[in-house]
Amino acid sequence: MTLVTGATGFVGYALVQRLTVNRDLGGVVVAVRRIDRSWPERVRPIQVSNLQPATQWGAVLQRVSTVVHLAARVHVMQDTATDPLTAFRTANVDGTLNLARQAAAAGVKRFVFISSVKVNGEFTLSGRAYSEADAPKPEDAYGQSKHEAEQGLRQIASDTSMEVTIIRPPLVYGPGVKANFASLMRAVQRGWPLPLGAVHNQRSFVALDNLVDFIVNCITHPQAANQNFLVSDGEDLSTPDLIRRMARAMNRPARLLQVPVWALRAGALLLGKGDAVQRLCGNLQVDISKSRTLLGWNPPVSVDEGLRRAVGGG
Repeated sequence: MTLVTGATGFVGYALVQRLTVNRDLGGVVVAVRRIDRSWPERVRPIQVSNLQPATQWGAVLQRVSTVVHLAARVHVMQDTATDPLTAFRTANVDGTLNLARQAAAAGVKRFVFISSVKVNGEFTLSGRAYSEADAPKPEDAYGQSKHEAEQGLRQIASDTSMEVTIIRPPLVYGPGVKANFASLMRAVQRGWPLPLGAVHNQRSFVALDNLVDFIVNCITHPQAANQNFLVSDGEDLSTPDLIRRMARAMNRPARLLQVPVWALRAGALLLGKGDAVQRLCGNLQVDISKSRTLLGWNPPVSVDEGLRRAVGGG
C-alpha cells in the first residue's frame, strides 16, 4: 500500500492515476484536506486536516509500506507571510519530520520525499550542471526549508529501519501547469512578441509524466534506498528554444525579438522584476547521470512530446 500526500496537487494527482494502473504496487491511500471528489478504484481517501507538527497520521499509515510525500507549503513569487522562513519550516520541516517519524514507527519501509532543485541553488554557471555531490546552497526560505527537511529525514533513516529517497526536480510542466510556465504558454498561444530572442542560456525542465515515472521507479527500485536524485528530461533548452518548441507544439509562430540581455536586466531592475528575468535569462542545469546509471532510468517522454501534452491539456 502506498500513501500519497499532496494527492490533489499538480504532481500528486498524476502520480495517483499512474499508481492505480500498476497493480503490482497494491492499493493507494491519499491524505486530503477534504473528501470532495471521486477517486479511482483502489484509492482510499482519508481526511487529514493539515501538514502540521502535531498532525496524527496513525489512521492513514495502517498497512502502508511506502510514503510519497508531496504535500508542502509551496514556493510563491509574492509571499505575504510576515516571517516566510518560519511559515515554511512549520509545514515543510516540522510537518514533514512529524509524518516521517510516525511512518517509521508504523513500519513503513520507504519514504520518498519530493524536494526541490532550489536546495542546490538558484542558478548554475555555463556548462556546469548541478549534481547530487554538490554542497547545498539554498537562497530563499522555501529552498532552506526543503534542505532542513532533507537533513532531518536522513537522520531518521539513520536512526530507524525506514529507507529515505530524496528527489529534487527542477520546474515541472505538463497538463494543468500554472504560474510562469502557464503565462509563457498563453503569450505564445496569443502570438505576443517576446523580447527573448537574444538569450543564450541553458535550463533543465522535467515533464510531468517523466517525474511521475521517476517517482514510481524510486518506490520500487532497491538501489533508490537512502539516495538523493536530481531528475530532468535529459535535454536542456535555452529560453528561445523552449518558446520555439512550445510554439511548434501549438502550431503557432514563435515571435521572438532580439533585445540585448543587458537591456532586459536593466528594465527588469527598474520594474522590480529582477528575479523573473534571472529565470528567463540565467542557467539552471541538472545532471541526471546518477539516475541513469544507478537506477537504469531514462526519461520515457521526449521534450517535444511533453510540451505537446502540456499545451494540449492531456
